[in-house]
Amino acid sequence: MRLRALLETDALGLRLLGGEDELDRAVRGVMTTDLRDPSRYLSGGELVLTGLAWRRDAADSEPFVRILAAAGVAGLAAGEAELGAVPDDLVQACSRHRLPLFAVHESVAFAKITEHVVRQVSGERAGDLAAVVDRHRRLMTSGPAGGGPEVVLDLLGSDLDLRAWVLSPTGRRVAGAGAPLPADVASALAGEHLAAARAGRRGPHRAQVGGTTYSLFPIRNTGRGAAPAARDVRETVLSDWLLAVEADAGDWPAARLDLLQGVTQLIAVERDRRDAARTVRRRLAQEVLELVQAGAAPAEVAARLRVAAPVLLPGLGTAPHWQVVVARVEWSGDGAVEAGPVAQSLLEEVLVDPAATGADPADRIAVAHSGDEAIALVPLPVADPAPASDEDTAADGGAERPGTGAAADGAGPGLHAERLLAAVRAPLSAGLADDGRLTLGVSATVHSAEGLRGALEEARHARRVAAARPGRVCAAGHHELASHVLLLPFVPDDVRRAFTARLLDPLRDYDRRHRAELIPTLEAFLDCDGSWTRCATRLHLHVNTLRYRVGRIEQLTDRDLSRLEDKLDFFLALRMS
Repeated sequence: MRLRALLETDALGLRLLGGEDELDRAVRGVMTTDLRDPSRYLSGGELVLTGLAWRRDAADSEPFVRILAAAGVAGLAAGEAELGAVPDDLVQACSRHRLPLFAVHESVAFAKITEHVVRQVSGERAGDLAAVVDRHRRLMTSGPAGGGPEVVLDLLGSDLDLRAWVLSPTGRRVAGAGAPLPADVASALAGEHLAAARAGRRGPHRAQVGGTTYSLFPIRNTGRGAAPAARDVRETVLSDWLLAVEADAGDWPAARLDLLQGVTQLIAVERDRRDAARTVRRRLAQEVLELVQAGAAPAEVAARLRVAAPVLLPGLGTAPHWQVVVARVEWSGDGAVEAGPVAQSLLEEVLVDPAATGADPADRIAVAHSGDEAIALVPLPVADPAPASDEDTAADGGAERPGTGAAADGAGPGLHAERLLAAVRAPLSAGLADDGRLTLGVSATVHSAEGLRGALEEARHARRVAAARPGRVCAAGHHELASHVLLLPFVPDDVRRAFTARLLDPLRDYDRRHRAELIPTLEAFLDCDGSWTRCATRLHLHVNTLRYRVGRIEQLTDRDLSRLEDKLDFFLALRMS
């Protein structure tokens, strides 16, 4: 805005005392001060408001005005409340330095002038940013994506003083300008957004995390060329990005809200471009999957893998190891939601390292979907793979046995089921709400075409183990398939109930009547492998007290805890209860 506009605003009650030829100066901000030297707080273009408390005599006016002029301020407005009138020495000093000077009537508060200037300047900046957003939108819809979302987020910060981040539905930072958003805050915001979307609330959504208020804007392309709107929010809620702005948009004017909606549209176009770039990787995964499921010859599958490797791992000199991940999203109700594409988009996101940023951190992930399942083929580059011996190769025909790869024990390199979901369980649970479940299974590492079929079956078995567990988001890894964990989920419910009731109900009844803690004692005794000393130490009991409790358990159940068979029965009963 210009100084002339302030003078023409009657409500401000400004009177010009000098500098009529300088009224076209631009005002970029406002500052109130009574310091003798306010230069450290000036950056140029401000309208300076002063109550003249800094002036002790006429000699003070010249140095004060000289400092303002050197800082490049737009003008000076002096209040008349302190001295009754603006002193002539100040008028003369401003005239010498060609600094426009206004008198502020004693009935006008500086806060009123400040509010007017800030509102006008912010409105003009919003208009400038809107023009920039429009220009970027045209660029992105007709040619290459200029600088991606970061460019627009940087403009939001510099022009409107708004800190903003683009987040995935799992809370991963896709883009941002300035200081990064802490991971726990991003995860909480993603969960708030997903919960609001599932509840049917229209954005922007207001969220408060750690004492800071954020406004959450859904990012969805609704312009020309956009995909048809989803019939059911569950089709997109687990894949849509969101824009998190550190501000409360509840009292924003319509113009600013429209501006932020334009920003989300711009980012949505970039999202569509990234999704389109995944088409090749998805097609490669689909081709390999179809060959593996059809029982194609290993040589044919290996040929497709050789095609996939340069796309997924450009520049890799040796053949990678591979892991297979199977995911399934299930919704209760009428089954109108096509779950396969939902699981595919979600698995692509889950497999991205939460700390990864950049143009497209998912560019090495190939995910296909078959029915309601999503199946990922994940390459694991190996710097110095250990060659198999001739005897080993001959013994199994060149195929790697499931569970013998680098991650066979669940602790080596590669993907691990629980680690995949640890950072995303909370936000995804909010998106799944009360009617959805995500289950996921991870295979061992294989490094041959023949190993992929076994890896796929292994991942599917692991997912079924995960599905038998309680909770909205569950995972299981290949290492769990070699233990009792594989068997327990498939025991019929009536058998489980009868087995556990026969062994544990007498102990539970006794604990309720006598507060004897027999069940905790049994759990600790088995966990200590039947060691009296270690178990007594863990429970802070005398060994004789422990022997008395174990004897009571044996008496109530007619079992002998020195026998392996009875120990095993108790162990399984506790696991199934």
